[in-house]
Amino acid sequence: GKLDAFTRGAIEVQDEGSQLLALLVDGKRGEMVVDFCAGAGGKTLAIGAAMRNTGRLYAFDTSGHRLAALKPRLARSGLSNVHPVAIAHERDDRIKRLAGKIDRVLVDAPCSGLGTLRRNPDLKWRQSPKAIEELTAKQTAILQSAARLLKPGGRLVYATCSILREENEAIAEAFSAANKDFNLLEVGPLLTHLGVEKAETLCRGPYLRLWPYLHQTDGFFAAVWQKV
Repeated sequence: GKLDAFTRGAIEVQDEGSQLLALLVDGKRGEMVVDFCAGAGGKTLAIGAAMRNTGRLYAFDTSGHRLAALKPRLARSGLSNVHPVAIAHERDDRIKRLAGKIDRVLVDAPCSGLGTLRRNPDLKWRQSPKAIEELTAKQTAILQSAARLLKPGGRLVYATCSILREENEAIAEAFSAANKDFNLLEVGPLLTHLGVEKAETLCRGPYLRLWPYLHQTDGFFAAVWQKV
């Protein structure tokens, strides 16, 4: 049977890495926040709770099917500040209407998922260099589109559950180079400020870098910027 606390919506099950990503967004009461690739909304729920069920949290995804999986979780959680929105692509008009209005954006980008190999060992045979190439093009486009949503002072978080440099540091470095109005923030001090112990051990350089063999989480990456 299911735990009573789960049925009541008091708890959700989530990888520690995913929880750290939601923490990095650091949504505050009354803010406008976007979870750009929300999927089934695990991180959306964590962010919505951090916002104390106030403000507006948009859960965007190109898959209505995935967003449908968020609906029962949302109902169970009791959150009323979450607005699921199915979008056609990263250039959707619904996104354009919010340009320059958003306080925080999480881009949990579609990726190879190679950070989840311990749970999905078959991924090794389902990914190819060509597939990675297509993904990195998509990641670049999504991150660039999502960045337009932010107001000055806003926070942008780019994350994947991949361990590949091409999907992670390479994307972040290219974005930083192309967008001088975004300052890269060091993740370690941000997490320390948020009460995470030994946060520096979770990072490589300015980025969050989680490894299953080191941190007992899935493999995760995150980069954080502040819009000037």
